[in-house]
Amino acid sequence: MKPAVVVVGSLNMDFVVSMDRLPAPGETVLGRDFRMIPGGKGANQACAAGKLGGDAITVRMIGRVGYDVFADHLKASLSAAGVDVSGVHATRAQPTGVALIWVDRAGQNSIVVASGANHELAAADVEAMRQACRGAAIALFQLETPLDTVEAALRLAREEGARTVLDPAPAQSLPAGLLDQIDILTPNESEAQLLSGGSAARLLPLSEASALAESLRRLGPRTVILKLGDRGCLLLDDAGPRHFPAFRVEARDTTAAGDTFNAALAIALAEGKPLVEAIPFANAAAAISVTRLGAQTSAPSRAEVDQFIRGSGKL
Repeated sequence: MKPAVVVVGSLNMDFVVSMDRLPAPGETVLGRDFRMIPGGKGANQACAAGKLGGDAITVRMIGRVGYDVFADHLKASLSAAGVDVSGVHATRAQPTGVALIWVDRAGQNSIVVASGANHELAAADVEAMRQACRGAAIALFQLETPLDTVEAALRLAREEGARTVLDPAPAQSLPAGLLDQIDILTPNESEAQLLSGGSAARLLPLSEASALAESLRRLGPRTVILKLGDRGCLLLDDAGPRHFPAFRVEARDTTAAGDTFNAALAIALAEGKPLVEAIPFANAAAAISVTRLGAQTSAPSRAEVDQFIRGSGKL
Protein backbone atom coordinates (compact mmCIF):
# COMPACT_ATOMS: atom_id res chain seq x y z
CA MET A 1 0.00 0.00 0.00
CA LYS A 2 1.05 3.58 -0.65
CA PRO A 3 2.11 5.66 2.37
CA ALA A 4 -0.67 7.94 3.60
CA VAL A 5 -0.80 11.45 5.05
CA VAL A 6 -3.95 12.46 6.95
CA VAL A 7 -4.85 16.10 7.54
CA VAL A 8 -7.33 16.95 10.30
CA GLY A 9 -8.34 20.59 10.25
CA SER A 10 -9.99 23.60 8.74
CA LEU A 11 -11.42 24.50 5.36
CA ASN A 12 -12.09 28.18 4.56
CA MET A 13 -12.86 30.25 1.52
CA ASP A 14 -10.30 33.08 1.42
CA PHE A 15 -11.32 36.58 0.34
CA VAL A 16 -8.03 38.23 -0.61
CA VAL A 17 -7.44 41.94 -1.28
CA SER A 18 -4.05 43.20 -2.48
CA MET A 19 -3.00 46.73 -1.45
CA ASP A 20 0.05 48.95 -1.27
CA ARG A 21 0.14 48.88 2.52
CA LEU A 22 -1.92 47.42 5.35
CA PRO A 23 -4.35 49.89 6.97
CA ALA A 24 -3.84 51.26 10.47
CA PRO A 25 -6.74 50.93 12.95
CA GLY A 26 -9.64 53.11 11.81
CA GLU A 27 -8.05 53.79 8.41
CA THR A 28 -9.50 53.06 4.99
CA VAL A 29 -7.13 52.27 2.11
CA LEU A 30 -7.83 51.43 -1.50
CA GLY A 31 -7.08 47.90 -2.62
CA ARG A 32 -5.74 46.92 -6.03
CA ASP A 33 -7.65 43.70 -6.71
CA PHE A 34 -9.87 41.06 -5.11
CA ARG A 35 -9.74 37.28 -5.43
CA MET A 36 -11.70 34.42 -3.88
CA ILE A 37 -9.33 31.49 -3.26
CA PRO A 38 -9.80 28.14 -1.49
CA GLY A 39 -7.97 28.14 1.85
CA GLY A 40 -8.07 27.16 5.52
CA LYS A 41 -4.90 25.91 7.19
CA GLY A 42 -5.99 22.29 7.10
CA ALA A 43 -7.13 22.38 3.49
CA ASN A 44 -4.00 24.32 2.48
CA GLN A 45 -1.82 21.58 3.95
CA ALA A 46 -3.87 18.84 2.30
CA CYS A 47 -3.82 20.56 -1.09
CA ALA A 48 -0.06 21.16 -0.97
CA ALA A 49 0.53 17.58 0.19
CA GLY A 50 -1.60 16.26 -2.67
CA LYS A 51 0.40 18.25 -5.23
CA LEU A 52 3.74 17.23 -3.72
CA GLY A 53 2.89 13.58 -3.10
CA GLY A 54 1.38 12.90 -6.51
CA ASP A 55 0.57 9.28 -7.19
CA ALA A 56 3.14 8.03 -4.64
CA ILE A 57 1.36 9.24 -1.47
CA THR A 58 -2.30 9.02 -0.44
CA VAL A 59 -3.55 12.25 1.14
CA ARG A 60 -6.83 12.32 3.10
CA MET A 61 -8.64 15.41 4.44
CA ILE A 62 -10.92 15.37 7.50
CA GLY A 63 -12.99 18.48 8.26
CA ARG A 64 -16.34 20.24 8.12
CA VAL A 65 -18.03 22.61 5.66
CA GLY A 66 -21.49 24.14 5.41
CA TYR A 67 -24.25 23.51 2.91
CA ASP A 68 -23.28 26.34 0.54
CA VAL A 69 -21.48 27.06 -2.71
CA PHE A 70 -18.16 27.67 -0.92
CA ALA A 71 -18.15 24.06 0.27
CA ASP A 72 -18.37 22.80 -3.30
CA HIS A 73 -15.44 24.98 -4.39
CA LEU A 74 -13.28 23.87 -1.47
CA LYS A 75 -13.86 20.17 -2.03
CA ALA A 76 -13.32 20.53 -5.77
CA SER A 77 -9.98 22.28 -5.19
CA LEU A 78 -8.77 19.46 -2.97
CA SER A 79 -10.00 16.76 -5.32
CA ALA A 80 -8.17 18.43 -8.20
CA ALA A 81 -4.95 18.14 -6.16
CA GLY A 82 -5.53 14.41 -5.67
CA VAL A 83 -6.83 14.63 -2.09
CA ASP A 84 -9.41 12.14 -0.78
CA VAL A 85 -12.26 14.32 0.56
CA SER A 86 -14.54 11.52 1.75
CA GLY A 87 -13.81 12.68 5.32
CA VAL A 88 -15.06 16.23 4.63
CA HIS A 89 -18.68 16.36 5.80
CA ALA A 90 -21.28 19.14 5.62
CA THR A 91 -23.16 20.55 8.60
CA ARG A 92 -26.31 22.67 8.64
CA ALA A 93 -25.33 24.27 11.96
CA GLN A 94 -22.84 26.75 10.44
CA PRO A 95 -21.82 28.14 7.04
CA THR A 96 -18.48 27.21 5.53
CA GLY A 97 -15.59 29.05 7.20
CA VAL A 98 -14.16 32.16 5.57
CA ALA A 99 -10.94 34.18 5.93
CA LEU A 100 -10.54 37.88 5.12
CA ILE A 101 -6.96 38.50 3.99
CA TRP A 102 -5.09 41.72 3.21
CA VAL A 103 -1.74 41.48 1.41
CA ASP A 104 0.66 44.42 0.97
CA ARG A 105 3.31 45.01 -1.70
CA ALA A 106 6.01 43.37 0.44
CA GLY A 107 3.97 40.17 0.67
CA GLN A 108 3.04 40.63 4.34
CA ASN A 109 -0.53 39.89 5.33
CA SER A 110 -3.20 40.41 7.96
CA ILE A 111 -5.89 37.74 8.35
CA VAL A 112 -9.24 37.52 10.14
CA VAL A 113 -10.95 34.10 10.21
CA ALA A 114 -14.65 33.38 10.75
CA SER A 115 -14.45 29.67 11.48
CA GLY A 116 -18.08 28.70 10.85
CA ALA A 117 -18.43 24.99 10.15
CA ASN A 118 -14.88 24.31 11.34
CA HIS A 119 -16.17 24.67 14.90
CA GLU A 120 -18.55 21.79 14.22
CA LEU A 121 -15.67 19.29 13.98
CA ALA A 122 -16.37 17.92 17.44
CA ALA A 123 -14.46 15.61 19.77
CA ALA A 124 -17.44 13.26 19.56
CA ASP A 125 -16.66 12.85 15.85
CA VAL A 126 -13.10 11.69 16.40
CA GLU A 127 -13.72 7.95 16.69
CA ALA A 128 -15.21 8.06 13.19
CA MET A 129 -11.79 9.24 11.95
CA ARG A 130 -10.08 6.00 12.97
CA GLN A 131 -10.41 4.28 9.61
CA ALA A 132 -8.97 7.29 7.77
CA CYS A 133 -6.02 7.41 10.21
CA ARG A 134 -5.35 3.68 10.16
CA GLY A 135 -2.02 2.95 8.51
CA ALA A 136 -1.16 6.63 7.97
CA ALA A 137 2.51 7.53 8.24
CA ILE A 138 1.91 11.19 9.15
CA ALA A 139 -1.05 13.10 10.63
CA LEU A 140 -1.09 16.88 10.25
CA PHE A 141 -2.94 19.22 12.63
CA GLN A 142 -3.48 22.96 13.18
CA LEU A 143 -5.56 25.03 15.62
CA GLU A 144 -8.48 26.35 13.54
CA THR A 145 -10.78 23.63 14.93
CA PRO A 146 -11.81 23.13 18.60
CA LEU A 147 -8.91 22.27 20.92
CA ASP A 148 -10.66 19.30 22.50
CA THR A 149 -11.15 17.86 19.02
CA VAL A 150 -7.49 18.42 18.14
CA GLU A 151 -6.37 16.71 21.35
CA ALA A 152 -8.68 13.72 20.86
CA ALA A 153 -7.66 13.35 17.21
CA LEU A 154 -3.96 13.54 18.12
CA ARG A 155 -4.44 10.68 20.57
CA LEU A 156 -6.30 8.61 18.00
CA ALA A 157 -3.64 9.22 15.34
CA ARG A 158 -0.91 8.13 17.75
CA GLU A 159 -2.92 5.01 18.64
CA GLU A 160 -3.04 4.16 14.92
CA GLY A 161 0.73 4.54 14.60
CA ALA A 162 0.89 7.88 12.81
CA ARG A 163 3.62 10.41 13.48
CA THR A 164 1.85 13.59 14.59
CA VAL A 165 2.79 17.08 13.37
CA LEU A 166 1.16 20.22 14.81
CA ASP A 167 1.33 23.73 13.40
CA PRO A 168 0.20 25.71 16.50
CA ALA A 169 -1.63 28.43 14.58
CA PRO A 170 -3.54 30.54 15.34
CA ALA A 171 -1.37 30.90 18.46
CA GLN A 172 -3.05 30.11 21.76
CA SER A 173 -2.33 28.39 25.07
CA LEU A 174 -2.36 24.61 24.82
CA PRO A 175 -3.13 22.03 27.54
CA ALA A 176 -0.35 19.68 28.61
CA GLY A 177 -2.37 16.67 27.49
CA LEU A 178 -2.38 17.98 23.94
CA LEU A 179 1.32 18.83 23.89
CA ASP A 180 2.18 15.33 25.07
CA GLN A 181 0.64 13.87 21.90
CA ILE A 182 2.84 15.83 19.48
CA ASP A 183 5.81 14.24 17.77
CA ILE A 184 6.83 17.34 15.79
CA LEU A 185 5.82 20.90 16.74
CA THR A 186 6.33 23.55 14.02
CA PRO A 187 5.69 27.06 15.42
CA ASN A 188 6.91 30.34 14.00
CA GLU A 189 8.68 32.76 16.34
CA SER A 190 5.58 34.57 17.60
CA GLU A 191 3.69 31.31 18.18
CA ALA A 192 6.68 29.82 19.98
CA GLN A 193 7.04 32.81 22.28
CA LEU A 194 3.34 32.73 23.19
CA LEU A 195 3.39 28.97 23.79
CA SER A 196 6.37 29.32 26.12
CA GLY A 197 4.52 31.89 28.22
CA GLY A 198 6.04 35.05 26.77
CA SER A 199 4.82 37.63 24.29
CA ALA A 200 5.40 37.73 20.55
CA ALA A 201 7.64 40.74 20.89
CA ARG A 202 10.60 40.42 18.52
CA LEU A 203 12.68 38.43 16.10
CA LEU A 204 15.18 36.26 17.90
CA PRO A 205 18.89 35.67 17.23
CA LEU A 206 19.67 32.01 16.63
CA SER A 207 21.23 31.63 20.08
CA GLU A 208 17.95 32.66 21.72
CA ALA A 209 15.92 30.64 19.22
CA SER A 210 17.66 27.48 20.41
CA ALA A 211 16.74 28.23 24.03
CA LEU A 212 13.15 28.95 23.00
CA ALA A 213 12.91 25.65 21.11
CA GLU A 214 14.28 23.82 24.14
CA SER A 215 11.65 25.41 26.39
CA LEU A 216 8.94 24.17 24.01
CA ARG A 217 10.41 20.69 23.87
CA ARG A 218 10.22 20.46 27.66
CA LEU A 219 6.44 20.97 27.35
CA GLY A 220 6.00 17.61 25.61
CA PRO A 221 6.81 17.56 21.87
CA ARG A 222 9.55 15.11 20.89
CA THR A 223 10.88 17.43 18.19
CA VAL A 224 10.57 21.18 17.60
CA ILE A 225 11.05 22.84 14.22
CA LEU A 226 11.08 26.61 14.81
CA LYS A 227 10.18 28.52 11.64
CA LEU A 228 12.26 31.69 11.29
CA GLY A 229 10.83 33.20 8.09
CA ASP A 230 13.49 34.28 5.61
CA ARG A 231 16.17 32.95 8.02
CA GLY A 232 15.01 29.37 7.50
CA CYS A 233 14.25 27.17 10.50
CA LEU A 234 15.82 25.61 13.56
CA LEU A 235 15.49 21.89 14.30
CA LEU A 236 15.79 20.68 17.88
CA ASP A 237 15.62 16.98 18.75
CA ASP A 238 17.76 14.48 20.66
CA ALA A 239 20.72 15.30 18.42
CA GLY A 240 20.68 18.97 19.46
CA PRO A 241 19.92 22.19 17.55
CA ARG A 242 20.61 22.53 13.83
CA HIS A 243 19.90 25.52 11.59
CA PHE A 244 18.60 25.14 8.03
CA PRO A 245 18.86 28.37 5.99
CA ALA A 246 16.03 29.53 3.77
CA PHE A 247 16.24 29.76 0.00
CA ARG A 248 16.50 33.37 -1.19
CA VAL A 249 13.49 34.46 -3.24
CA GLU A 250 11.48 37.65 -3.76
CA ALA A 251 8.29 37.29 -1.72
CA ARG A 252 4.95 38.36 -3.18
CA ASP A 253 2.57 36.78 -0.68
CA THR A 254 3.46 34.82 2.45
CA THR A 255 -0.07 33.43 2.88
CA ALA A 256 0.07 29.64 3.47
CA ALA A 257 3.88 29.44 3.33
CA GLY A 258 3.84 27.68 6.70
CA ASP A 259 1.11 25.33 5.50
CA THR A 260 3.17 24.45 2.43
CA PHE A 261 6.22 23.84 4.64
CA ASN A 262 4.30 21.41 6.85
CA ALA A 263 2.79 19.62 3.86
CA ALA A 264 6.19 19.17 2.22
CA LEU A 265 7.69 18.03 5.52
CA ALA A 266 4.93 15.42 5.86
CA ILE A 267 5.39 14.13 2.32
CA ALA A 268 9.17 13.79 2.73
CA LEU A 269 8.77 12.00 6.06
CA ALA A 270 6.09 9.70 4.63
CA GLU A 271 8.58 8.77 1.91
CA GLY A 272 11.03 7.71 4.62
CA LYS A 273 13.40 10.68 4.51
CA PRO A 274 15.09 11.73 7.78
CA LEU A 275 14.37 15.19 9.15
CA VAL A 276 17.70 16.56 7.94
CA GLU A 277 16.60 15.82 4.36
CA ALA A 278 12.90 16.57 4.84
CA ILE A 279 13.48 20.11 6.14
CA PRO A 280 15.42 21.45 3.11
CA PHE A 281 12.69 19.96 0.87
CA ALA A 282 10.07 21.77 2.97
CA ASN A 283 12.08 25.01 2.85
CA ALA A 284 12.19 24.79 -0.93
CA ALA A 285 8.45 24.23 -1.26
CA ALA A 286 7.71 27.16 1.07
CA ALA A 287 10.14 29.40 -0.82
CA ILE A 288 8.35 28.75 -4.10
CA SER A 289 4.96 29.37 -2.50
CA VAL A 290 5.83 32.91 -1.32
CA THR A 291 6.63 33.96 -4.90
CA ARG A 292 2.96 33.36 -5.83
CA LEU A 293 -0.34 34.86 -4.77
CA GLY A 294 -2.94 33.01 -2.74
CA ALA A 295 -3.05 30.00 -0.46
CA GLN A 296 -3.71 26.75 -2.31
CA THR A 297 -2.92 28.41 -5.65
CA SER A 298 0.65 29.05 -4.46
CA ALA A 299 1.49 25.45 -3.56
CA PRO A 300 4.07 23.99 -5.98
CA SER A 301 4.10 20.59 -7.64
CA ARG A 302 6.72 17.96 -6.86
CA ALA A 303 8.43 18.53 -10.19
CA GLU A 304 8.73 22.26 -9.45
CA VAL A 305 10.31 21.66 -6.05
CA ASP A 306 12.75 19.08 -7.40
CA GLN A 307 13.78 21.43 -10.22
CA PHE A 308 14.13 24.34 -7.77
CA ILE A 309 16.45 22.31 -5.53
CA ARG A 310 18.50 21.10 -8.51
CA GLY A 311 18.89 24.73 -9.58
CA SER A 312 20.18 25.67 -6.10
CA GLY A 313 17.09 27.68 -5.27
CA LYS A 314 16.60 29.44 -8.60
CA LEU A 315 13.13 29.77 -10.09
